[in-house]
Amino acid sequence: MDFQQLIIEYGYLALFIGTFLEGETILVVAGFLAHSGYLELPWVILTAFSGTFAGDQTFFYLGRFKGIRFLEKRPLWHSKTDKVFDLLHRHQIKVVLGFRFLYGVRNVTPFVIGASRMHPGKFFILNFLGAMVWAIAVGYLGYQFGDIAESVLGEIKQYEIHFLVGLVTIGLLLFWRSTHKAKIARNSQ
Repeated sequence: MDFQQLIIEYGYLALFIGTFLEGETILVVAGFLAHSGYLELPWVILTAFSGTFAGDQTFFYLGRFKGIRFLEKRPLWHSKTDKVFDLLHRHQIKVVLGFRFLYGVRNVTPFVIGASRMHPGKFFILNFLGAMVWAIAVGYLGYQFGDIAESVLGEIKQYEIHFLVGLVTIGLLLFWRSTHKAKIARNSQ
């Protein structure tokens, strides 16, 4: 099976899983792949929306049921959770709508919002709207990134494999860096 066929067959599944867990890098790559004709932009946006919405709902309910006791057992999270609780008390609606755009606290925020005892219906509606805006904005960003690359590089087809490998490598390095930092922090306790 060649690279192109792998993308066509598993691209949407990889996008769903990636956006369930985090998402920015994989959504930009998927937007670029849509520009290159491997995926369809409307399906990229719908898949990314579904993944991020489902993931954040899951983490919200984990926070709601595990709550403060779970957070107290994780001192490494305290600086991030303290920031989120502070923001949440001052700008609740804005935080829920925009936390996907906040680097460094994106993963822990739905858990903290659940632990804050926000009403599930309110979170559902705000999360739905925020996930939709995020999926459209970042999906189009990746798509436009392909447009810009094409205008700079000319006929992008001859470079796209190298470009895509570069994007995926950068995404994997960023993922490795964040997990490696967390591992070092856990081991230093």
